[in-house]
Amino acid sequence: MAPATSSPSSPRLISFIRRTHAPNNIRKQPPDSPKEKKYRSMSDIYARAKYAVVERDDYGNLMCEQCGSGDQPEELLLCDKCDKGFHMKCVRPIVVRVPIGSWLCPKCSGLKRVKSLSQKKILDFFGIKRNSREFKKKRSSASSQDAKKRRRRTRPLVLHKKKRRLLPFVPSEDPDKRLKQMASLASALTALHMEFSDRLTYFPGMAPRSANRADLENGGMQMLTKEDTETLERCRAMTKRGDCPPFMVVYDSCEGYTVEADGPIKDMTFIAEYTGDVDYIKKRETDDCDSMMTLLLASDASNSLVICADKRGNIARFINGINNHTLEGKKKQNCKCVRYNVNGESRVFLVATRDISKGERLYYDYNGYEHEYPTHHFV
Repeated sequence: MAPATSSPSSPRLISFIRRTHAPNNIRKQPPDSPKEKKYRSMSDIYARAKYAVVERDDYGNLMCEQCGSGDQPEELLLCDKCDKGFHMKCVRPIVVRVPIGSWLCPKCSGLKRVKSLSQKKILDFFGIKRNSREFKKKRSSASSQDAKKRRRRTRPLVLHKKKRRLLPFVPSEDPDKRLKQMASLASALTALHMEFSDRLTYFPGMAPRSANRADLENGGMQMLTKEDTETLERCRAMTKRGDCPPFMVVYDSCEGYTVEADGPIKDMTFIAEYTGDVDYIKKRETDDCDSMMTLLLASDASNSLVICADKRGNIARFINGINNHTLEGKKKQNCKCVRYNVNGESRVFLVATRDISKGERLYYDYNGYEHEYPTHHFV
């Protein structure tokens, strides 16, 4: 399923109405006012709400406590305790949706602010087994070796133009740039209280690994070729040593978290594997998780599997879907979701479907070939 988009409603207005009508959070009236007492009856509450409308102009000059700007007032949230303003994207963790009910800022709620991640914390977050000196200074030798491998593998491809093979991603050469890319992903995962996982995970109470059998797929599943398997393993090895794909996870007030290319991406480039916890679709039919992906569609529906990326996942979780009911939506699509049989197990990969330029956001069709999920609310 697609990441949910933010509501166009005004959180500022919602917060104001919530304060002016909540009997347990009533402000005191001016000292000279006869309404200084607390309200208990509904008539008193409505009378107070009418009086509070006069105070509405007090919020006209509201500023965000983090950035100090009053721009984009429709994204300003008011804390129900300290009555200070905060932009939804300035709060840490970021507020993706307009809160329903009361809302407290991180200071009043006691939540710790998501701080910028140091290089050591980034390496620890992704489990990269190398020290900082190696990360910064030994890139040249690895890149030259990768370039030689690419040159050797490029020559025979000319003889097989009809066979489109997966290409490995090309990491950014600047180590500081790669750190920023990894930091953007780590910050987004931390804000959603998620763990980084670059593999499918199986936990007790969910589907066991033995349930992931590609031969159960209704109509069969395409096999990943030997060459593409080598490409997949090569990309996994690069990620382990800190050579991440050139993508940035950014926040958009409408789309929420989304992914942008931080460098040129060629057609048929491997982007990421969709990872998370594996469970049976039957058990998740009423789940409101906004980041589920079909893993296996078996002839027997009770054997069908789904990937749930709400607790564990990687950058694939933040790539948004398109509205495949409109031509404008279809034009945005620049990558696709494909399922392969890899050593007898079903795996889900995201692959570029055309050349992607730097700064371009990534979109794919969540439905694939199933056309069962409504995508009218997608971009």
